[in-house]
Amino acid sequence: MEFAANAITLVSLLILISLLSSSLSPRLGIPVLLLYLGVGMLAGEDGLLGIEYEDVTSAYLIGSAALAVILFDGGIKTETGAFRVALAPALSLATLGVVATAGVIAAFAYAALDLSWLEALLVGAIVGSTDAAAVFSLLRGRGMALKERVGATLEIESGANDPMAVFLTLILVEAAVTDTLPGWGLATFFLWQMAGGAVIGWTAGAVLAAAVTRLVLSAGMYPLLVIFGALLTFGVASQLETSGFLAVYLAGVTMGARVSRGLYNVQRFLDGSAWLGQITMFLMLGLLVTPTELVTYAPSAMLLGLVLIFVARPVAVALCLAPFRFSWREQLFIAWVGLRGAVPIILALFPWMAGIENWQIFFNIAFFVVLVSLILQGSTVAPLARLAGLEVPSRGDRLQRLELGMPGQEEFELVGYRIDPDSPLVGAAPGSTSWPGEVKALLVIREGRAMQTADVSSFAPGDQIYLLARSAELPMLDRRILAERDPERLGELEFFGEFLIQTEANLKALGDVYGFQVDETDAGLGVGEFLARQFPRPVVGDRVILQGVELVVREVEGNDITRVGLKLKP
Repeated sequence: MEFAANAITLVSLLILISLLSSSLSPRLGIPVLLLYLGVGMLAGEDGLLGIEYEDVTSAYLIGSAALAVILFDGGIKTETGAFRVALAPALSLATLGVVATAGVIAAFAYAALDLSWLEALLVGAIVGSTDAAAVFSLLRGRGMALKERVGATLEIESGANDPMAVFLTLILVEAAVTDTLPGWGLATFFLWQMAGGAVIGWTAGAVLAAAVTRLVLSAGMYPLLVIFGALLTFGVASQLETSGFLAVYLAGVTMGARVSRGLYNVQRFLDGSAWLGQITMFLMLGLLVTPTELVTYAPSAMLLGLVLIFVARPVAVALCLAPFRFSWREQLFIAWVGLRGAVPIILALFPWMAGIENWQIFFNIAFFVVLVSLILQGSTVAPLARLAGLEVPSRGDRLQRLELGMPGQEEFELVGYRIDPDSPLVGAAPGSTSWPGEVKALLVIREGRAMQTADVSSFAPGDQIYLLARSAELPMLDRRILAERDPERLGELEFFGEFLIQTEANLKALGDVYGFQVDETDAGLGVGEFLARQFPRPVVGDRVILQGVELVVREVEGNDITRVGLKLKP
Protein backbone atom coordinates (compact mmCIF):
# COMPACT_ATOMS: atom_id res chain seq x y z
CA MET A 1 0.00 0.00 0.00
CA GLU A 2 2.85 2.35 0.81
CA PHE A 3 4.38 1.69 -2.62
CA ALA A 4 1.09 2.54 -4.36
CA ALA A 5 0.72 5.76 -2.37
CA ASN A 6 4.31 6.80 -3.11
CA ALA A 7 3.95 5.98 -6.82
CA ILE A 8 0.68 7.92 -7.17
CA THR A 9 2.14 10.89 -5.28
CA LEU A 10 5.31 10.94 -7.35
CA VAL A 11 3.60 10.55 -10.74
CA SER A 12 1.01 13.21 -9.90
CA LEU A 13 3.73 15.59 -8.72
CA LEU A 14 5.79 15.16 -11.88
CA ILE A 15 2.78 15.69 -14.15
CA LEU A 16 1.69 18.77 -12.20
CA ILE A 17 5.21 20.22 -12.41
CA SER A 18 5.19 19.55 -16.16
CA LEU A 19 1.81 21.25 -16.55
CA LEU A 20 2.96 24.29 -14.60
CA SER A 21 6.20 24.45 -16.58
CA SER A 22 4.15 24.85 -19.78
CA SER A 23 3.65 28.52 -18.90
CA LEU A 24 7.42 29.03 -19.22
CA SER A 25 7.53 27.90 -22.83
CA PRO A 26 6.47 31.21 -24.47
CA ARG A 27 8.63 33.21 -22.06
CA LEU A 28 11.74 31.16 -22.71
CA GLY A 29 10.99 30.67 -26.40
CA ILE A 30 11.60 26.91 -26.25
CA PRO A 31 9.22 24.04 -27.13
CA VAL A 32 7.08 22.82 -24.25
CA LEU A 33 8.07 19.21 -24.99
CA LEU A 34 11.65 20.08 -24.13
CA LEU A 35 10.48 21.24 -20.69
CA TYR A 36 8.70 17.92 -20.10
CA LEU A 37 11.84 16.08 -21.11
CA GLY A 38 13.85 18.27 -18.74
CA VAL A 39 11.52 17.55 -15.81
CA GLY A 40 12.00 13.82 -16.41
CA MET A 41 15.78 14.16 -16.56
CA LEU A 42 15.85 16.24 -13.35
CA ALA A 43 13.83 13.56 -11.60
CA GLY A 44 16.00 10.72 -12.97
CA GLU A 45 18.86 8.82 -11.43
CA ASP A 46 21.36 11.65 -12.03
CA GLY A 47 18.82 14.31 -11.03
CA LEU A 48 17.32 15.70 -7.86
CA LEU A 49 15.03 12.77 -7.02
CA GLY A 50 17.39 10.00 -8.14
CA ILE A 51 14.63 7.84 -9.65
CA GLU A 52 16.09 4.76 -11.35
CA TYR A 53 13.94 3.67 -14.26
CA GLU A 54 15.28 1.11 -16.73
CA ASP A 55 12.23 -0.97 -17.61
CA VAL A 56 12.45 -0.79 -21.40
CA THR A 57 9.34 -2.95 -21.93
CA SER A 58 7.04 -0.68 -19.93
CA ALA A 59 8.70 2.35 -21.56
CA TYR A 60 7.85 0.98 -25.00
CA LEU A 61 4.29 0.18 -23.90
CA ILE A 62 3.71 3.65 -22.44
CA GLY A 63 5.33 5.38 -25.41
CA SER A 64 3.35 3.40 -27.98
CA ALA A 65 0.01 3.98 -26.26
CA ALA A 66 0.71 7.69 -25.83
CA LEU A 67 1.80 8.06 -29.44
CA ALA A 68 -1.32 6.21 -30.63
CA VAL A 69 -3.54 8.73 -28.80
CA ILE A 70 -1.52 11.66 -30.16
CA LEU A 71 -1.73 10.36 -33.73
CA PHE A 72 -5.48 9.71 -33.45
CA ASP A 73 -6.02 13.21 -32.07
CA GLY A 74 -3.92 14.64 -34.90
CA GLY A 75 -5.87 12.65 -37.47
CA ILE A 76 -9.28 13.70 -36.19
CA LYS A 77 -8.19 17.36 -36.27
CA THR A 78 -6.81 17.15 -39.81
CA GLU A 79 -9.21 18.96 -42.12
CA THR A 80 -10.16 16.77 -45.05
CA GLY A 81 -9.65 19.79 -47.30
CA ALA A 82 -5.97 19.67 -46.37
CA PHE A 83 -5.55 16.51 -48.43
CA ARG A 84 -6.49 18.52 -51.52
CA VAL A 85 -3.25 20.46 -51.42
CA ALA A 86 -0.94 18.31 -49.28
CA LEU A 87 -1.60 14.58 -49.69
CA ALA A 88 0.82 13.85 -52.53
CA PRO A 89 3.77 15.90 -51.23
CA ALA A 90 3.20 14.70 -47.66
CA LEU A 91 3.20 11.03 -48.71
CA SER A 92 6.34 11.63 -50.74
CA LEU A 93 8.06 13.04 -47.66
CA ALA A 94 6.63 10.30 -45.42
CA THR A 95 8.06 7.49 -47.57
CA LEU A 96 10.86 8.55 -49.91
CA GLY A 97 11.80 11.40 -47.59
CA VAL A 98 12.39 9.03 -44.66
CA VAL A 99 14.50 6.73 -46.84
CA ALA A 100 16.54 9.64 -48.24
CA THR A 101 17.11 11.13 -44.78
CA ALA A 102 18.13 7.76 -43.37
CA GLY A 103 20.51 7.20 -46.29
CA VAL A 104 22.31 10.53 -45.87
CA ILE A 105 22.62 10.03 -42.11
CA ALA A 106 23.87 6.45 -42.59
CA ALA A 107 26.57 7.58 -45.05
CA PHE A 108 27.79 10.24 -42.63
CA ALA A 109 27.64 7.93 -39.59
CA TYR A 110 29.64 5.25 -41.41
CA ALA A 111 32.30 7.73 -42.54
CA ALA A 112 32.65 9.80 -39.38
CA LEU A 113 31.51 7.77 -36.37
CA ASP A 114 33.39 4.50 -36.85
CA LEU A 115 30.23 2.42 -37.18
CA SER A 116 29.62 -0.61 -39.38
CA TRP A 117 27.30 -0.17 -42.36
CA LEU A 118 24.50 -2.02 -40.57
CA GLU A 119 24.88 0.11 -37.44
CA ALA A 120 25.03 3.29 -39.53
CA LEU A 121 21.87 2.32 -41.41
CA LEU A 122 20.13 1.57 -38.12
CA VAL A 123 21.05 5.02 -36.78
CA GLY A 124 19.68 6.58 -39.97
CA ALA A 125 16.41 4.64 -39.73
CA ILE A 126 15.92 5.56 -36.07
CA VAL A 127 16.29 9.32 -36.59
CA GLY A 128 14.84 9.37 -40.12
CA SER A 129 11.24 10.44 -39.40
CA THR A 130 9.74 13.62 -38.04
CA ASP A 131 7.71 13.33 -34.87
CA ALA A 132 3.94 13.85 -34.78
CA ALA A 133 3.89 14.91 -31.13
CA ALA A 134 6.57 17.56 -31.69
CA VAL A 135 5.08 18.91 -34.93
CA PHE A 136 1.46 18.96 -33.71
CA SER A 137 2.49 20.57 -30.43
CA LEU A 138 4.63 23.20 -32.11
CA LEU A 139 2.27 24.25 -34.90
CA ARG A 140 -0.92 24.19 -32.85
CA GLY A 141 0.52 25.21 -29.50
CA ARG A 142 2.13 28.38 -30.84
CA GLY A 143 -1.19 29.55 -32.32
CA MET A 144 0.43 30.15 -35.70
CA ALA A 145 -1.79 30.14 -38.76
CA LEU A 146 0.36 28.92 -41.64
CA LYS A 147 -0.44 28.78 -45.34
CA GLU A 148 -2.50 25.64 -45.75
CA ARG A 149 -0.14 24.09 -48.29
CA VAL A 150 2.74 24.24 -45.80
CA GLY A 151 0.97 23.49 -42.53
CA ALA A 152 -1.04 20.59 -43.95
CA THR A 153 2.03 19.04 -45.57
CA LEU A 154 3.92 19.11 -42.29
CA GLU A 155 1.04 17.67 -40.26
CA ILE A 156 0.12 14.89 -42.69
CA GLU A 157 3.80 13.99 -43.14
CA SER A 158 4.41 13.75 -39.40
CA GLY A 159 1.27 11.66 -38.94
CA ALA A 160 2.10 9.28 -41.80
CA ASN A 161 5.88 8.85 -41.73
CA ASP A 162 6.20 6.75 -38.57
CA PRO A 163 5.31 3.49 -40.41
CA MET A 164 8.26 3.84 -42.80
CA ALA A 165 10.68 4.54 -39.95
CA VAL A 166 9.31 1.63 -37.92
CA PHE A 167 9.56 -0.67 -40.96
CA LEU A 168 13.18 0.27 -41.66
CA THR A 169 14.15 -0.05 -38.00
CA LEU A 170 12.50 -3.45 -37.59
CA ILE A 171 14.17 -5.03 -40.61
CA LEU A 172 17.59 -3.65 -39.64
CA VAL A 173 17.22 -4.84 -36.05
CA GLU A 174 16.26 -8.28 -37.36
CA ALA A 175 19.30 -8.24 -39.67
CA ALA A 176 21.53 -7.35 -36.72
CA VAL A 177 20.08 -10.14 -34.54
CA THR A 178 20.10 -12.89 -37.20
CA ASP A 179 23.21 -11.60 -39.00
CA THR A 180 21.38 -12.06 -42.32
CA LEU A 181 19.99 -9.52 -44.76
CA PRO A 182 16.25 -9.65 -45.55
CA GLY A 183 15.29 -11.32 -48.84
CA TRP A 184 12.52 -10.89 -51.37
CA GLY A 185 9.90 -11.25 -48.65
CA LEU A 186 10.78 -7.72 -47.62
CA ALA A 187 8.59 -6.19 -50.36
CA THR A 188 5.62 -8.31 -49.30
CA PHE A 189 6.14 -7.37 -45.67
CA PHE A 190 6.28 -3.67 -46.58
CA LEU A 191 3.09 -3.83 -48.64
CA TRP A 192 1.30 -5.65 -45.84
CA GLN A 193 2.49 -3.08 -43.31
CA MET A 194 1.20 -0.15 -45.34
CA ALA A 195 -1.87 -1.62 -47.05
CA GLY A 196 -2.98 -3.58 -44.00
CA GLY A 197 -2.59 -0.58 -41.71
CA ALA A 198 -4.51 1.63 -44.14
CA VAL A 199 -7.42 -0.81 -44.49
CA ILE A 200 -7.66 -1.41 -40.73
CA GLY A 201 -7.48 2.34 -40.04
CA TRP A 202 -10.17 3.22 -42.57
CA THR A 203 -12.45 0.43 -41.34
CA ALA A 204 -11.98 1.34 -37.69
CA GLY A 205 -12.65 5.02 -38.40
CA ALA A 206 -15.86 4.16 -40.23
CA VAL A 207 -17.01 1.86 -37.40
CA LEU A 208 -16.25 4.47 -34.74
CA ALA A 209 -18.11 7.11 -36.76
CA ALA A 210 -21.15 4.84 -37.00
CA ALA A 211 -20.94 4.07 -33.28
CA VAL A 212 -20.93 7.69 -32.09
CA THR A 213 -23.73 8.66 -34.46
CA ARG A 214 -26.06 5.71 -33.86
CA LEU A 215 -25.51 4.58 -30.27
CA VAL A 216 -27.42 6.38 -27.54
CA LEU A 217 -25.06 6.76 -24.60
CA SER A 218 -24.48 9.13 -21.74
CA ALA A 219 -22.71 12.25 -23.05
CA GLY A 220 -19.61 11.46 -21.01
CA MET A 221 -19.25 8.02 -22.58
CA TYR A 222 -18.71 9.18 -26.17
CA PRO A 223 -15.13 10.38 -25.56
CA LEU A 224 -14.32 7.07 -23.80
CA LEU A 225 -15.80 5.11 -26.68
CA VAL A 226 -13.65 7.03 -29.15
CA ILE A 227 -10.33 6.91 -27.31
CA PHE A 228 -10.50 3.21 -26.44
CA GLY A 229 -11.67 2.48 -29.97
CA ALA A 230 -8.51 4.22 -31.17
CA LEU A 231 -6.30 2.20 -28.82
CA LEU A 232 -8.06 -1.00 -29.93
CA THR A 233 -7.35 -0.05 -33.55
CA PHE A 234 -3.66 0.34 -32.77
CA GLY A 235 -3.56 -2.93 -30.85
CA VAL A 236 -5.37 -5.00 -33.49
CA ALA A 237 -3.24 -3.60 -36.31
CA SER A 238 -0.06 -4.34 -34.36
CA GLN A 239 -1.26 -7.86 -33.52
CA LEU A 240 -1.75 -8.49 -37.25
CA GLU A 241 1.80 -7.20 -37.87
CA THR A 242 0.62 -4.19 -39.87
CA SER A 243 1.39 -0.58 -39.08
CA GLY A 244 -0.50 0.36 -35.92
CA PHE A 245 0.63 3.97 -36.17
CA LEU A 246 -0.71 4.35 -39.71
CA ALA A 247 -3.94 2.59 -38.74
CA VAL A 248 -4.69 4.82 -35.76
CA TYR A 249 -3.87 8.02 -37.67
CA LEU A 250 -6.13 7.07 -40.59
CA ALA A 251 -8.86 6.02 -38.15
CA GLY A 252 -8.80 9.56 -36.76
CA VAL A 253 -8.88 11.11 -40.23
CA THR A 254 -11.75 8.86 -41.35
CA MET A 255 -13.83 9.45 -38.24
CA GLY A 256 -13.26 13.21 -38.37
CA ALA A 257 -14.42 13.28 -42.00
CA ARG A 258 -17.53 11.17 -41.41
CA VAL A 259 -18.67 12.82 -38.17
CA SER A 260 -18.48 16.45 -39.19
CA ARG A 261 -20.91 17.58 -36.48
CA GLY A 262 -21.11 17.04 -32.78
CA LEU A 263 -17.45 16.20 -32.19
CA TYR A 264 -16.46 19.29 -30.25
CA ASN A 265 -16.80 17.71 -26.79
CA VAL A 266 -15.07 14.54 -27.98
CA GLN A 267 -12.24 16.62 -29.41
CA ARG A 268 -11.81 18.52 -26.15
CA PHE A 269 -11.39 15.20 -24.31
CA LEU A 270 -8.98 13.94 -26.99
CA ASP A 271 -7.01 17.16 -26.80
CA GLY A 272 -6.55 16.73 -23.07
CA SER A 273 -5.68 13.05 -23.53
CA ALA A 274 -3.11 13.93 -26.21
CA TRP A 275 -1.46 16.46 -23.90
CA LEU A 276 -1.41 13.88 -21.10
CA GLY A 277 0.14 11.43 -23.56
CA GLN A 278 2.84 13.91 -24.53
CA ILE A 279 3.64 14.77 -20.92
CA THR A 280 3.74 11.11 -19.86
CA MET A 281 5.83 10.05 -22.84
CA PHE A 282 8.46 12.76 -22.51
CA LEU A 283 8.62 12.44 -18.73
CA MET A 284 9.17 8.71 -19.09
CA LEU A 285 11.87 9.19 -21.73
CA GLY A 286 13.58 11.78 -19.54
CA LEU A 287 13.62 9.28 -16.66
CA LEU A 288 14.95 6.55 -18.93
CA VAL A 289 18.08 8.41 -20.01
CA THR A 290 21.22 8.69 -17.89
CA PRO A 291 22.68 12.19 -18.44
CA THR A 292 26.20 11.19 -17.37
CA GLU A 293 26.26 8.52 -20.08
CA LEU A 294 24.74 10.96 -22.56
CA VAL A 295 27.78 13.23 -22.25
CA THR A 296 30.00 10.48 -23.68
CA TYR A 297 28.08 10.51 -26.95
CA ALA A 298 27.52 14.28 -27.07
CA PRO A 299 30.21 15.26 -29.65
CA SER A 300 29.29 12.62 -32.24
CA ALA A 301 25.55 13.02 -31.63
CA MET A 302 25.80 16.82 -31.90
CA LEU A 303 27.57 16.47 -35.24
CA LEU A 304 24.99 13.95 -36.42
CA GLY A 305 22.16 16.25 -35.38
CA LEU A 306 23.62 19.18 -37.32
CA VAL A 307 24.05 17.00 -40.42
CA LEU A 308 20.45 15.89 -40.06
CA ILE A 309 19.14 19.46 -39.77
CA PHE A 310 21.34 21.21 -42.34
CA VAL A 311 22.03 18.45 -44.88
CA ALA A 312 19.87 15.32 -44.70
CA ARG A 313 16.46 16.92 -44.16
CA PRO A 314 16.95 19.70 -46.77
CA VAL A 315 18.18 17.16 -49.34
CA ALA A 316 15.17 14.92 -48.69
CA VAL A 317 12.74 17.85 -48.92
CA ALA A 318 14.28 19.13 -52.15
CA LEU A 319 14.08 15.68 -53.76
CA CYS A 320 10.56 14.88 -52.60
CA LEU A 321 8.99 18.26 -53.34
CA ALA A 322 10.66 18.73 -56.75
CA PRO A 323 7.56 17.51 -58.68
CA PHE A 324 5.28 19.88 -56.75
CA ARG A 325 4.95 23.64 -56.97
CA PHE A 326 6.44 24.68 -53.66
CA SER A 327 8.31 27.96 -53.53
CA TRP A 328 11.85 27.99 -52.17
CA ARG A 329 10.57 29.71 -49.02
CA GLU A 330 8.02 26.98 -48.45
CA GLN A 331 10.64 24.28 -49.01
CA LEU A 332 13.03 26.01 -46.64
CA PHE A 333 10.41 26.14 -43.90
CA ILE A 334 9.30 22.52 -44.40
CA ALA A 335 12.95 21.44 -44.25
CA TRP A 336 13.49 23.35 -41.03
CA VAL A 337 10.34 22.08 -39.27
CA GLY A 338 11.38 18.44 -39.58
CA LEU A 339 11.41 18.12 -35.80
CA ARG A 340 12.56 14.99 -34.05
CA GLY A 341 10.81 14.04 -30.84
CA ALA A 342 9.69 10.94 -28.99
CA VAL A 343 9.50 8.64 -32.03
CA PRO A 344 13.29 8.35 -32.60
CA ILE A 345 13.80 7.63 -28.90
CA ILE A 346 11.07 4.97 -28.92
CA LEU A 347 12.58 3.43 -32.07
CA ALA A 348 15.94 3.40 -30.30
CA LEU A 349 14.35 1.06 -27.73
CA PHE A 350 14.08 -1.66 -30.41
CA PRO A 351 17.84 -2.54 -30.34
CA TRP A 352 17.69 -2.40 -26.54
CA MET A 353 14.74 -4.84 -26.36
CA ALA A 354 16.35 -7.11 -28.98
CA GLY A 355 19.52 -7.34 -26.88
CA ILE A 356 21.79 -5.96 -29.59
CA GLU A 357 25.32 -5.31 -28.42
CA ASN A 358 26.13 -1.63 -27.94
CA TRP A 359 22.45 -0.68 -27.86
CA GLN A 360 23.51 2.34 -25.79
CA ILE A 361 24.95 3.90 -28.95
CA PHE A 362 21.56 4.02 -30.67
CA PHE A 363 19.61 5.15 -27.63
CA ASN A 364 21.94 7.92 -26.52
CA ILE A 365 22.58 9.24 -30.03
CA ALA A 366 18.83 9.33 -30.73
CA PHE A 367 18.16 11.10 -27.44
CA PHE A 368 20.81 13.74 -28.05
CA VAL A 369 19.67 14.31 -31.64
CA VAL A 370 16.16 14.95 -30.31
CA LEU A 371 17.54 17.51 -27.84
CA VAL A 372 19.42 19.31 -30.61
CA SER A 373 16.34 19.32 -32.85
CA LEU A 374 13.97 20.62 -30.18
CA ILE A 375 16.36 23.34 -29.04
CA LEU A 376 17.61 24.54 -32.42
CA GLN A 377 14.60 24.01 -34.67
CA GLY A 378 11.78 24.22 -32.15
CA SER A 379 12.80 27.61 -30.78
CA THR A 380 13.15 29.24 -34.22
CA VAL A 381 10.00 28.11 -36.04
CA ALA A 382 7.96 31.25 -35.36
CA PRO A 383 10.66 33.73 -36.47
CA LEU A 384 11.34 31.70 -39.61
CA ALA A 385 7.62 31.59 -40.49
CA ARG A 386 7.55 35.38 -40.30
CA LEU A 387 10.72 35.81 -42.35
CA ALA A 388 9.47 33.40 -45.01
CA GLY A 389 6.10 35.15 -45.20
CA LEU A 390 4.14 31.94 -44.55
CA GLU A 391 1.79 33.17 -41.82
CA VAL A 392 -1.81 34.01 -42.70
CA PRO A 393 -4.35 36.03 -40.68
CA SER A 394 -6.16 34.22 -37.88
CA ARG A 395 -8.91 34.98 -35.42
CA GLY A 396 -9.24 34.78 -31.64
CA ASP A 397 -11.04 31.99 -29.82
CA ARG A 398 -14.63 31.69 -28.69
CA LEU A 399 -15.21 32.08 -24.97
CA GLN A 400 -17.44 29.01 -24.66
CA ARG A 401 -19.09 26.38 -26.84
CA LEU A 402 -21.77 23.86 -25.86
CA GLU A 403 -23.24 21.33 -28.28
CA LEU A 404 -26.98 20.77 -28.17
CA GLY A 405 -27.70 17.27 -29.50
CA MET A 406 -25.89 14.00 -30.04
CA PRO A 407 -22.80 13.44 -32.23
CA GLY A 408 -23.59 13.31 -35.93
CA GLN A 409 -26.95 15.07 -35.66
CA GLU A 410 -27.78 18.34 -37.38
CA GLU A 411 -27.51 20.18 -34.09
CA PHE A 412 -27.39 23.71 -32.80
CA GLU A 413 -24.69 25.00 -30.51
CA LEU A 414 -24.73 27.51 -27.73
CA VAL A 415 -21.68 29.71 -28.24
CA GLY A 416 -20.39 32.53 -26.10
CA TYR A 417 -18.04 35.40 -26.91
CA ARG A 418 -16.40 38.12 -24.88
CA ILE A 419 -16.62 41.45 -26.70
CA ASP A 420 -13.18 43.04 -26.72
CA PRO A 421 -12.62 46.80 -27.07
CA ASP A 422 -11.56 46.38 -30.71
CA SER A 423 -14.36 43.98 -31.66
CA PRO A 424 -16.39 44.97 -34.74
CA LEU A 425 -19.50 44.59 -32.55
CA VAL A 426 -18.71 47.44 -30.11
CA GLY A 427 -21.34 50.17 -30.33
CA ALA A 428 -23.73 48.12 -32.45
CA ALA A 429 -27.35 47.76 -31.35
CA PRO A 430 -28.50 44.14 -30.90
CA GLY A 431 -31.80 44.82 -32.61
CA SER A 432 -30.18 46.15 -35.78
CA THR A 433 -27.27 43.68 -35.89
CA SER A 434 -27.33 41.34 -38.88
CA TRP A 435 -26.43 37.78 -37.87
CA PRO A 436 -25.41 35.13 -40.41
CA GLY A 437 -27.81 32.33 -41.32
CA GLU A 438 -30.16 31.21 -38.54
CA VAL A 439 -28.06 32.63 -35.69
CA LYS A 440 -30.07 34.03 -32.80
CA ALA A 441 -28.68 36.22 -30.01
CA LEU A 442 -30.07 34.97 -26.68
CA LEU A 443 -28.64 37.05 -23.86
CA VAL A 444 -25.89 39.42 -22.80
CA ILE A 445 -24.04 39.28 -19.48
CA ARG A 446 -22.81 42.69 -18.37
CA GLU A 447 -21.04 43.26 -15.06
CA GLY A 448 -22.36 39.98 -13.67
CA ARG A 449 -25.98 40.65 -14.67
CA ALA A 450 -27.84 38.61 -17.32
CA MET A 451 -29.87 40.75 -19.73
CA GLN A 452 -32.11 40.00 -22.68
CA THR A 453 -30.74 41.43 -25.90
CA ALA A 454 -33.86 43.61 -26.22
CA ASP A 455 -32.80 45.39 -22.98
CA VAL A 456 -29.34 46.27 -24.32
CA SER A 457 -29.09 49.50 -26.29
CA SER A 458 -25.61 48.74 -27.69
CA PHE A 459 -22.79 46.27 -27.16
CA ALA A 460 -19.95 47.45 -24.94
CA PRO A 461 -16.42 46.18 -24.28
CA GLY A 462 -16.45 43.44 -21.66
CA ASP A 463 -19.93 42.19 -22.52
CA GLN A 464 -20.41 38.46 -22.86
CA ILE A 465 -22.87 37.50 -25.57
CA TYR A 466 -24.43 34.07 -26.00
CA LEU A 467 -25.96 32.94 -29.26
CA LEU A 468 -27.65 29.88 -30.79
CA ALA A 469 -25.98 28.83 -34.06
CA ARG A 470 -25.37 25.90 -36.35
CA SER A 471 -21.80 24.56 -36.59
CA ALA A 472 -21.43 25.69 -40.21
CA GLU A 473 -22.29 29.27 -39.23
CA LEU A 474 -19.53 29.63 -36.62
CA PRO A 475 -16.75 30.84 -38.97
CA MET A 476 -18.99 33.65 -40.24
CA LEU A 477 -19.99 34.46 -36.67
CA ASP A 478 -16.33 34.64 -35.66
CA ARG A 479 -15.67 37.25 -38.34
CA ARG A 480 -18.67 39.25 -37.16
CA ILE A 481 -17.70 39.32 -33.47
CA LEU A 482 -14.04 38.57 -32.86
CA ALA A 483 -11.37 41.22 -32.99
CA GLU A 484 -8.25 40.55 -35.00
CA ARG A 485 -5.46 39.14 -32.87
CA ASP A 486 -2.75 39.29 -35.47
CA PRO A 487 0.14 41.77 -35.58
CA GLU A 488 -0.09 44.63 -38.03
CA ARG A 489 1.71 42.70 -40.78
CA LEU A 490 -1.15 40.17 -40.77
CA GLY A 491 -3.98 42.70 -40.64
CA GLU A 492 -6.59 42.53 -43.41
CA LEU A 493 -5.32 45.59 -45.29
CA GLU A 494 -1.64 44.87 -44.80
CA PHE A 495 -1.91 41.23 -45.81
CA PHE A 496 -4.60 41.13 -48.49
CA GLY A 497 -4.36 44.67 -49.77
CA GLU A 498 -6.59 47.68 -50.16
CA PHE A 499 -8.97 46.39 -52.82
CA LEU A 500 -11.24 43.39 -53.36
CA ILE A 501 -11.09 42.24 -56.99
CA GLN A 502 -13.70 40.13 -58.73
CA THR A 503 -12.22 36.87 -59.99
CA GLU A 504 -13.87 37.46 -63.38
CA ALA A 505 -12.15 40.84 -63.82
CA ASN A 506 -9.99 40.96 -66.96
CA LEU A 507 -6.30 40.90 -66.08
CA LYS A 508 -5.24 43.25 -68.91
CA ALA A 509 -7.91 45.78 -68.04
CA LEU A 510 -6.75 45.65 -64.43
CA GLY A 511 -3.18 46.21 -65.61
CA ASP A 512 -4.24 49.29 -67.58
CA VAL A 513 -5.79 50.75 -64.44
CA TYR A 514 -2.95 49.99 -62.02
CA GLY A 515 -0.03 50.30 -64.41
CA PHE A 516 1.38 46.80 -64.74
CA GLN A 517 2.20 44.93 -67.93
CA VAL A 518 0.50 41.67 -68.90
CA ASP A 519 1.93 39.05 -71.25
CA GLU A 520 -0.01 38.57 -74.45
CA THR A 521 -0.71 34.97 -73.53
CA ASP A 522 -2.44 36.14 -70.33
CA ALA A 523 -4.23 39.18 -71.75
CA GLY A 524 -7.58 37.43 -72.15
CA LEU A 525 -7.60 35.78 -68.73
CA GLY A 526 -9.66 36.73 -65.72
CA VAL A 527 -7.84 37.38 -62.45
CA GLY A 528 -9.03 34.11 -60.93
CA GLU A 529 -8.06 32.08 -63.98
CA PHE A 530 -4.63 33.73 -64.06
CA LEU A 531 -3.96 32.86 -60.41
CA ALA A 532 -5.26 29.32 -60.92
CA ARG A 533 -2.63 28.82 -63.62
CA GLN A 534 0.08 29.85 -61.16
CA PHE A 535 -1.35 27.75 -58.34
CA PRO A 536 -3.22 24.60 -59.51
CA ARG A 537 -4.19 23.94 -55.89
CA PRO A 538 -4.47 27.45 -54.45
CA VAL A 539 -4.56 28.31 -50.75
CA VAL A 540 -5.25 31.51 -48.88
CA GLY A 541 -2.18 33.72 -48.97
CA ASP A 542 -0.86 32.67 -52.39
CA ARG A 543 0.28 35.82 -54.20
CA VAL A 544 1.72 37.01 -57.48
CA ILE A 545 3.74 40.22 -57.78
CA LEU A 546 3.12 42.24 -60.95
CA GLN A 547 5.19 45.43 -61.26
CA GLY A 548 4.11 47.34 -58.21
CA VAL A 549 1.00 45.40 -57.19
CA GLU A 550 0.29 42.05 -55.60
CA LEU A 551 -2.66 39.80 -56.36
CA VAL A 552 -3.46 37.83 -53.20
CA VAL A 553 -5.79 34.84 -52.83
CA ARG A 554 -8.33 35.72 -50.11
CA GLU A 555 -10.78 32.82 -50.19
CA VAL A 556 -10.84 29.36 -51.77
CA GLU A 557 -13.61 26.79 -52.19
CA GLY A 558 -12.22 23.45 -53.31
CA ASN A 559 -9.75 24.35 -56.05
CA ASP A 560 -11.71 27.47 -57.05
CA ILE A 561 -10.52 30.93 -56.05
CA THR A 562 -13.55 32.94 -54.94
CA ARG A 563 -12.02 36.20 -53.65
CA VAL A 564 -8.85 38.05 -54.61
CA GLY A 565 -7.19 41.01 -52.93
CA LEU A 566 -5.07 43.64 -54.65
CA LYS A 567 -2.27 45.19 -52.65
CA LEU A 568 -0.43 48.30 -53.82
CA LYS A 569 3.30 48.08 -53.21
CA PRO A 570 4.88 51.21 -51.69
